[in-house]
Amino acid sequence: MKILLDILILLVGFVALIKGADFFVDGSASVARKFRVPGVIIGLTIVAMGTSAPELAVSTSAAIQGSNEIAISNVVGSNLFNLLVVLGVCSIIHAVPVGNAIIKRDFPVNLAITLMLILFTVPTALMSGKFSLSQPGENVATIGRLPGILYLIIFVVYILFLIRDAKRNRTTEEDNGAKLRPMWQCVLLILGGIAMIVGGGEAVVYGAKNIALAAGMSETLVGLTIVAMGTSLPELVTSIVAARKGQVDMAVGNCVGSNIFNILLILGLSVTIHPIAMNVANVIDLIILFVISCIGFVFSGSSKKITRGEGIFMVLAYTAYTVYAIVR
Repeated sequence: MKILLDILILLVGFVALIKGADFFVDGSASVARKFRVPGVIIGLTIVAMGTSAPELAVSTSAAIQGSNEIAISNVVGSNLFNLLVVLGVCSIIHAVPVGNAIIKRDFPVNLAITLMLILFTVPTALMSGKFSLSQPGENVATIGRLPGILYLIIFVVYILFLIRDAKRNRTTEEDNGAKLRPMWQCVLLILGGIAMIVGGGEAVVYGAKNIALAAGMSETLVGLTIVAMGTSLPELVTSIVAARKGQVDMAVGNCVGSNIFNILLILGLSVTIHPIAMNVANVIDLIILFVISCIGFVFSGSSKKITRGEGIFMVLAYTAYTVYAIVR
């Protein structure tokens, strides 16, 4: 009986995610048209913040409870999912054009803050004398409060820069007959959409986690896969809905923006609350994340779009990573 209830919760969560994303994208796109703000800026701010809410809730809660491994694996796992699955699936549906701002500003920021995270941990891990691939659970490094505070400062500066950029580069594109909603409707759609996305994401994670544990998966593996995938479902659903509605720049901005938020805001806040101990597996996952981020940057900059073939490669790469995580 319990397993049937978990399945029902899972299904209800998926429905809430899909409809919430639909409302959220409509409201956000209408705000962008009303204030003539480029869709990519809306994607990097409002949409990215909204879809990153589940990661924020899970990681900060884990940090408060001292569950360090869940906090770090959730952020790294979610960022991998965003890059490989969200962008991959969107580009398989339709080749995803990537704007100059994403290539010249946001992807480099994403790479820089990921590299900073590696520099905070990898040298210490290698010099600890405990780094061994045969013992992935051995703690070898710690991310302290100082890097967390630094990340929060960078986050504030980044948001202020985006706001200034939005004011300077108001779009002059026509609405093509699209109906402009009253502001109260936009706010209602955005807030209602966020509530449905967060609630749906929580329901999916809860149902999927219980089903996975009943099937014999360990809590560590559930945290790295089910929880990371579940908290990234809002990015996936929202980006697909945005792409299908012609808001492709919003879809890309949402994905890259969410990754930046996950590291700067979520991880920054988590380690400021409670320093995070890193084990060998966490360090390896960070290196994998940086390599994947570099590949995503190359794909985006090579032809200013992510093609269907590259999307297939990205989804296959995520499948391979998941198999590796299970085997490990």
